[in-house]
Amino acid sequence: MKTEIIGENLPVLVCKLQRGEEIYTETGGMFWMSQGIKMKTNTNGGLMKGIGRALAGESIFMNVFTSEVDEAEIAFASAFPGKILEFDLRDGEKIIAQKRAFLCAEKSVQMSMHFRKKIGAGFFGGEGFIMQKLTGPGKAFLEIDGSVVKKELAAGEVLEVDNGYVAAMTEGVDLDIKVVKGLKNIVFGGEGLFLTTLKGPGTVWLQSMPISKLAGIVYSTMPTTNK
Repeated sequence: MKTEIIGENLPVLVCKLQRGEEIYTETGGMFWMSQGIKMKTNTNGGLMKGIGRALAGESIFMNVFTSEVDEAEIAFASAFPGKILEFDLRDGEKIIAQKRAFLCAEKSVQMSMHFRKKIGAGFFGGEGFIMQKLTGPGKAFLEIDGSVVKKELAAGEVLEVDNGYVAAMTEGVDLDIKVVKGLKNIVFGGEGLFLTTLKGPGTVWLQSMPISKLAGIVYSTMPTTNK
């Protein structure tokens, strides 16, 4: 499968499939496709896996696209201004991502729910208890809010991030929270009570404009009606 990502703020992923190659996405995720591609809607692994995906921010049903000819094209568009990340996962390699990040993947990639066991991080970390887990082998694609910053963390290295800005990470990264020190920092610093901590080794992908932050900004600028 050959892929190309086109566009800037609202990118589009274009995939060129050979006969027999398959790719899947959540229902309604396809942008356009050429002739020679067959679509089949199913739970892609059973009802329980579908429910797990729903808890991770995706649909219970998935659309699987199979090419019946060589050089068939299919495209997937991002739903929010940002970037599309491509991962070519080895057998058993895992990527952990925020809810709703999944765009599409080869049929060989398993997309499932990742449950965060640390109660504090789930309640106050900004990413919630449930995230998405992609397991190789194969190509997988995520849509990220805003611009992307990639950070490589050495073993034991810690990065502190404002809540909601963690888009994806490799499986070995430990994600937790810490309390912001100092009353004035908490009240006037604008960072809230908690920060997300990321401890290596591993790779982290950060996003510059989480949709939750943008929604808060838009809401704060909406006019109020006095009754």
